[in-house]
Amino acid sequence: MGISGITEQDIADYLVSTPGFFERHAGLLATIQLSHPHGHRTVSLQERQAEMLRDKIKGLESRIMDMIRNGQENIGIADRLHRWTVELMRQADAASLPEQLCSSLRHEFLIPLAGLRLWGVAPSHAGASFAAAVSEDVRSFAASLSQPYCGVNSGFEAARWLDAPEGGAATSLALVPLTITAGGETKTFGLLVLGSPDPTRYTAEMGTEFLARIGDIASAALARLLGD
Repeated sequence: MGISGITEQDIADYLVSTPGFFERHAGLLATIQLSHPHGHRTVSLQERQAEMLRDKIKGLESRIMDMIRNGQENIGIADRLHRWTVELMRQADAASLPEQLCSSLRHEFLIPLAGLRLWGVAPSHAGASFAAAVSEDVRSFAASLSQPYCGVNSGFEAARWLDAPEGGAATSLALVPLTITAGGETKTFGLLVLGSPDPTRYTAEMGTEFLARIGDIASAALARLLGD
């Protein structure tokens, strides 16, 4: 409670609704002293306002630098995706395509582990490693994915498709369904598996938009291996 029942809020409301007050009492501004936010000394209102403005500018500069870094990272990702896509389009040998797809994924995006399985392939590819038998559980799981799965490796059968290098077995996974649409019906014909020994590489909280694009491109490239 202020003097004679006038509160600080009353004073603040009065100053807001009376913009000409400080024009009529300009000298009052020069006498106002405020506590410095980073010390015990007092500063003038003008100096405090300048300090606040400098802090705001620093904050804006930091945001701009973050935007620039994000933009550069996005350009880098787009370039790598472009190179990967072009390499798949240039692959003339269909039988070598799955291995080439995984190899170039590992190279372009620094993915430690990558593998895949396809089902319903043409008879000429039935004996290939990428067409090795998978359980009905894997097929059902892949068909149930409306978007890529990211998270810990809790003993997924698909993790056994990965050849663990010296860095160790996959503790986190991204499972990307491979699909084809024909006659208005979408059918799942495979599963792409990306793995890492780093448990934080693929988490349930991460976005899956980029992985979904990887899945779309991979699906379009691998569809030529399917049977009629």
